Amino acid sequence: MMFIRPGEARGKANFGWLDSRHSFSFGQYFDPAHMGFGPLRVINEDRVKPGQGFGTHGHKDMEILSFVLDGALEHKDNMGNGSIIRPGDLQRMTAGTGVLHSEYNASQSEDVHFLQIWIVPEAQGLTPGYEQLSFPLEERRNQLRLIGSRDGRDGSVTVHQDVNLYTGVIDAGESVSFKARENRGIWVQVTRGSLTLGETELVAGDGVALEGAQDISLTALEDAEVLLFDMVAPGSKTH
Repeated sequence: MMFIRPGEARGKANFGWLDSRHSFSFGQYFDPAHMGFGPLRVINEDRVKPGQGFGTHGHKDMEILSFVLDGALEHKDNMGNGSIIRPGDLQRMTAGTGVLHSEYNASQSEDVHFLQIWIVPEAQGLTPGYEQLSFPLEERRNQLRLIGSRDGRDGSVTVHQDVNLYTGVIDAGESVSFKARENRGIWVQVTRGSLTLGETELVAGDGVALEGAQDISLTALEDAEVLLFDMVAPGSKTH
């Protein structure tokens, strides 16, 4: 099975300071046909104006990942964490029993462009937690680098769900491959450039859902960047 979610078909929200695209239902955008994929509940592509951001607000029972494409995102929370998230970084916040946090563009002159990703955890009521790691470009160039996993293996961020998250920066004309297994769901999100998945051409903003054992090949038509989620299949127990 393969389902394409064109970037231009995503939900849209523009508040002046924030321009956002929603792959799945979120906030005022509701589409019962797009409520998530397996435990993957939210992929929001956000652009925030200089010095602007999300004031202190709460979350509960969700794994929240932030992945910056351009610029710098400042994070603060009531667990005492404060950091700047930059391109190549992955931040994970386990909301669990409840957290308060804020996110602001750390620059007064340039937009910040990032993905906000929510994953339904394998259990409710987890102890809130936080982790942020940086993955150098050389580890991501023309290969899929594991950046998030259930067990934090290979130096990846720990995610409290049966999810493996990979990223790759693919030079024009180069390819990366992935072998999908039975009883797994795959979501591919193109974050920059354009590429082909088999015979299908995809551009930045496009997402693709796949199920079933198959060999996945991604070939960049121009310099491209991609996220690949390998996770428990839709319909399986996730929490």
